[in-house]
Amino acid sequence: MKGSLTTENGKVLIENEVIAQYAGLSATSCFGIVGMATVSMKDGLVKLLKGDSVSKGVAVTVGEDNMLTIDMHIIVAYGVCISTVADNLMHTVRYKVEEFTGMKVDTIHVFVEGVRIID
Repeated sequence: MKGSLTTENGKVLIENEVIAQYAGLSATSCFGIVGMATVSMKDGLVKLLKGDSVSKGVAVTVGEDNMLTIDMHIIVAYGVCISTVADNLMHTVRYKVEEFTGMKVDTIHVFVEGVRIID
């Protein structure tokens, strides 16, 4: 299901991929986030995503009431407090996505898939 907004001029449909891309880029700008992650189901390996592929680490679903649920798979920097980074991530992504789309974010789930040392 696509996100939709109704304005005085008509209806706007927003693809889930667009929201996922924006949420992924917003997440990578947060302190303590090394990048987005994807997990290979075949062998269980975690892969760090960079650039335009960050949306693969984000899943967006739109509920019947046009509320967004966002699942984010991240890799955090070594030595940071994971709960603080996750809390900051949720607040930042919620604000930026709501501002960008005009839709409300119901829930953000954060899955920490790995820890890396920042070069």
